[in-house]
Amino acid sequence: MIAKVKYIDLFAGIGGFHQAMNAFNSKCLFASEWDKEAAKTYFENYGLEPKGDITTIREQDIPPHDMLCGGFPCQAFSISGKQKGFEDARGTLFFDIARIINYHKPKVLLLENVRNFAKHDNGKTLKTVVKTLENLNYNVHFKVLNASHYGLPQNRERIFIVCFRKDLQIKEYKFPTQTNKKVSLLNILEDNPKDAKIINRSDIVFTKSFEPSVNMFGELDLPNKPIQIGYVNKGGQGERIYSSYGHSITLSAYGGGAGAKTGLYYIDKKVRKLSPRECARVQGFPDTFKINSSLSQAYKQFGNSVAVSVLTAIITEIYKTSCFDKTQSYKKPPSKKMASAPLHA
Repeated sequence: MIAKVKYIDLFAGIGGFHQAMNAFNSKCLFASEWDKEAAKTYFENYGLEPKGDITTIREQDIPPHDMLCGGFPCQAFSISGKQKGFEDARGTLFFDIARIINYHKPKVLLLENVRNFAKHDNGKTLKTVVKTLENLNYNVHFKVLNASHYGLPQNRERIFIVCFRKDLQIKEYKFPTQTNKKVSLLNILEDNPKDAKIINRSDIVFTKSFEPSVNMFGELDLPNKPIQIGYVNKGGQGERIYSSYGHSITLSAYGGGAGAKTGLYYIDKKVRKLSPRECARVQGFPDTFKINSSLSQAYKQFGNSVAVSVLTAIITEIYKTSCFDKTQSYKKPPSKKMASAPLHA
């Protein structure tokens, strides 16, 4: 068995990375999260109090670690394609990841961002991030994965970036194969939850019904995607109704409409939102996870989180590379002097 892997959790939210890493022989040494309510939920679940705004934390004050995890915000870069490494990232929150990597040189990086990150700023943002990481001495791999393909009933596409320090000589990495396990919202629903808003209004319109067929093994043939069957009002965002035989739409921290943040679903002959516990389940959190007592905060936090089952599959493949078995010492080159990053609103 390999030694306990030490990692840090940046832009930690409520601990999706922490939850996934719990399935492995690992220990979180440091977490950072500027949102006080999210940090409170993190502490209540993991007993580790996240530090605040990462832009105010010196890299020297972060413990040495084997792995860096983080779901960093998507921002435009003021200088793109100049191939100047972390200098191109200055003025963004990714700069703070780069300066920590530059100082500590962890073996592995695992980063996550929204699906459209690859197209952000006409592809310049991703190009700059990849070039920055390569210049910091890492082999970089990235791919968009959907939680719907990894056993969770939620259509949630995100880009994942996996990097290995070049001296480890791990040049190939295969992202996990899709499981395509047949699941639906029926697998995660609560019985009559009290905190799931029921929509009872005169402008509910059903456009179709859906009943899954049964395959030769007597199993329901579930589509592993959201199935719209109606709408309220004009059917805009947050106003569409989906079948419980399908998947949820992407949970969101923001958004309006009657089904804001979760979407609307036809369940037990009622149209309603998902409850916070159901949101936790479609993100892959166990029922032992302690949910923030504020309904609005709970929805926001799960909307901002990362799908735990997808992370678990990715980390499993990282461990298969034997990157943590490699014990050769790594002599860090002298760290480049970097100006302080500006504070962010």
